[in-house]
Amino acid sequence: MAVTNVDQDFMLRVEDALDQIRPYLEADGGNVKVLEITEDMVLKLELLGACGSCPMSTMTLKAGVEQSVLKAVPEIKSVEAVNVTPLSV
Repeated sequence: MAVTNVDQDFMLRVEDALDQIRPYLEADGGNVKVLEITEDMVLKLELLGACGSCPMSTMTLKAGVEQSVLKAVPEIKSVEAVNVTPLSV
């Protein structure tokens, strides 16, 4: 997948927002990669490293990553991970 429906300045804003939380992800052996921004303004990410298999990845995605992106780039409606590990109950 590729990000094709947004301009370079918009992508820089998204990456800057992600860069704000990357040190926290990297401290635990993880990271995120932008895969796509849909026409509906949904940012789709791939969770990398430890984030891809962490049972808390759903909470990290919503409480950390999504909040950082929505604050910096209000045009984004939501953030989704394509490989999020479901919480086991």
